Amino acid sequence: MEKRVVFRHAWLPYLLLLPQLAITLVFFIWPASQALYQSVLRQDPFGLRTSFVGLENFARLFRDPLYLDSFQVTIVFSLAVTALSMGLALLLAVMADRVIKGATGYKTLLIWPYAVAPAVAGVLWWFIFNPTIGILTYGLAILGYDWNHALDGGDALTLVIIASAWKQISYNFLFFLAGLQAIPKSLIEAAAIDGAGPARRFWTIVFPLLSPTTFFLLVVNVVYAFFDTFGVIHATTSGGPGQATTILVYKVFSDGFIGLNLGSSAAQSVVLMFIVIALTVVQFRYVERRVQY
Repeated sequence: MEKRVVFRHAWLPYLLLLPQLAITLVFFIWPASQALYQSVLRQDPFGLRTSFVGLENFARLFRDPLYLDSFQVTIVFSLAVTALSMGLALLLAVMADRVIKGATGYKTLLIWPYAVAPAVAGVLWWFIFNPTIGILTYGLAILGYDWNHALDGGDALTLVIIASAWKQISYNFLFFLAGLQAIPKSLIEAAAIDGAGPARRFWTIVFPLLSPTTFFLLVVNVVYAFFDTFGVIHATTSGGPGQATTILVYKVFSDGFIGLNLGSSAAQSVVLMFIVIALTVVQFRYVERRVQY
């Protein structure tokens, strides 16, 4: 039976919603409106003079080869981070779901990296892959590979992909483990009695039942790779060498705060805002209805 809450005063629900509405107005609506306004202006670096240029900032943006390169870097980076973090998280969740003794300890250790700040995760992996003192760099040198993410763009992109994926594995692990534990054991036992091996049971029973969780995590991880990896990149490569690790969100910071090109930075923010809106629509339109928590 559904329990309904009745308010004695008509204004009380609005009063309870007021703090959330104020936070949304101050931290989302107002910055978004300012970005839209700034994107049609051209300012001098000190903000003393402005002129209305219409959509010229957007036109220049999509004629800029550096901006188009950052689009390509963002797509490669997002796909790699999403695939690596989700694949390893699913593998760890399957292994942890089978552990009987000490399962709580294993799960706790696997969740810990999620509490690490992105910048700290970036610094940690920067030390591990440091060309001078990094332990993995030493191991790669023994194998004959000269690692140097300060000079090689491929190495730098690999470094930020590993650091960003490692940070997100714990989040994916929690959802995959919850999804695995929600699958009825009777289905798997019946398949085992019919002679299906572990691999066949996983791909024909377990993975299809995990598909709603997988679709949900796919959207969340793409959003994470697009927007929440700024700290990792800033702490490890600062977008370099060249622009090998400059993703879209980092280019907004680089052009706005370092290059002082405020109009272009605002236009890039608007483009990112529309990407977020598109991903949110996809999530609520096609994914959210299929997710079972």
